[in-house]
Amino acid sequence: MSEALIPAQDVDWRTARTLAYRAGRALPFHTVPLADALGQTLAEPVYPLQPIPHYASSAMDGWAVNGEAPWRLVSHAAPEEHPRGRPSPHADSGEVALAPGEATFILTGGVVPQNAVGILRTEHGAVRGDLLDRNGSARPDEPALHEHVRPAGEEAEQGIIAIPAGVVLNPAQIALAAVCGHDTLTVLRSPRVSLLMTGDEVIDHGLPHAGQVRDTFGPQLPGFVAMLGGHVDVAGRAKDDLDDVVAAISAEATDEFSLARASGDVLITTGGTGGSSADHIRRALTELGAELIIDGIAMRPGHPTLLARLADGRFLVGLPGNPLAAMMAMLTVAAPLLAGLRGAGLDEPEPVTSAEAFEPLHGRSRLVPYRLESGHAVPSSHQRSGMLRGLAAADGVLVVPAEGCAAGDSVPGLSLPWLA
Repeated sequence: MSEALIPAQDVDWRTARTLAYRAGRALPFHTVPLADALGQTLAEPVYPLQPIPHYASSAMDGWAVNGEAPWRLVSHAAPEEHPRGRPSPHADSGEVALAPGEATFILTGGVVPQNAVGILRTEHGAVRGDLLDRNGSARPDEPALHEHVRPAGEEAEQGIIAIPAGVVLNPAQIALAAVCGHDTLTVLRSPRVSLLMTGDEVIDHGLPHAGQVRDTFGPQLPGFVAMLGGHVDVAGRAKDDLDDVVAAISAEATDEFSLARASGDVLITTGGTGGSSADHIRRALTELGAELIIDGIAMRPGHPTLLARLADGRFLVGLPGNPLAAMMAMLTVAAPLLAGLRGAGLDEPEPVTSAEAFEPLHGRSRLVPYRLESGHAVPSSHQRSGMLRGLAAADGVLVVPAEGCAAGDSVPGLSLPWLA
C-alpha cells in the first residue's frame, strides 16, 4: 500500500478530495478519430503537418493581377454571372503564371498565380473585351502589394504547437486539428464506470407506496458521470443481501452485469454504506480483500462515503443512499478520482461570500447548496440529505468549515458541473 493511500477514517473534506485525486493515476493514451475527440483530454501536442494555409490564396472574388492597369485577361473570358449571382471561374488560376500586364479571374480561396502582386476585387473591376481596368469604386493604386492575398503559413508555420497537450478538446480545436492535417488524435482514455444500485425498497418507475422510494440514481448518474469525464458502460442492481452484493461487486461473478464491467476502471455503488445490519458495502469490501482509501468523510451530508481499491485494480466509490448526500459525495470523491484518471487537474474551490452565518458543527464541514443573489451566496431551502429541491435550483455549493462562519465571510464554493 502506498504512503499516499493509507486508509483514512472520517477524513476532512479537503483531505478526502486530495486522496481521491491522487489515487486516480492517468490512464493510458489511445487514438480516436477527430469526430470522437470532442470533450476528451489531449495527450500529446498537435503540430501542423504543413504550413496553414499551405498555399497563397485569395481572400476575395476578383482578379489576380501583375503590373500596371489595364491588364490583359489570360486563361479565360470575362467572368459570367452565375444564376445565383456568383461569378464562375473559367480556369484554374493556380496553373497560371502571370506576366507583367496580365490578370486572371480567381475565386475566394483560389490559388494565387505566380508573380501576382495582389487581387483586384470583383466590385472594383471593369472588363472591356479582354482588358481589365479599375472602375470608379477602386482606389488609384488598387490593388496594393499583396492586397487580399493570404500568404502561405499566415496562420501557422509547420512544426509549431497549434494545440497544447492537456486541453479538453472543444469543437474549434478539433476543426484546427483537421486543418493541421490530422485524421486522428491521441487522447487520454475516458474512465470506464459501472453503476451498482442497492436497496430493495427502490422502484424505477411509477409512484412509490409507503415504504418505497423512487430511484433517483439510475436516471441521472450516467449523465453526471459523463459531465465529470467518465463513461458509464453498464448499470445493475443488487438485493439487500451480503452474498448478492459480493457477487455483484466481484469480477469473478458470472452474471452479465459483472462480466460487462469487470474490465472497467471505477464501480460506483449507491446506498448500503452505513453501519447498520442492512448495509452491506463495507462488509462486502472486507470479504473481497479491498483496500479502503477513505472510510467516511467529516462532512454533512455525505458522511458515510467510501473509496476503495478492489483486488482487481478497480476503484469503488460508495455513495450514501440519501440523494443529496450522494450528490455531495460525487463532487467530493468521484469528481477528483475521475479527474486523476483522466490526467486532468483538480479543480479548486472558488471563494464566495456567505450571506448568512453558520454555527460550528463539531468537526464537520457542511456542504450547502446556494443561490447567488447580489454577489452573496444565499443558502437554498430544502437541503436536508434526502432532499433535492435545493440543489436542483442552486448556483453552487458552499463548503462551510467546521468552525462555522459569519455573514459576509469568504468561504470555499464548489461549482456544479451542469452549470460549467
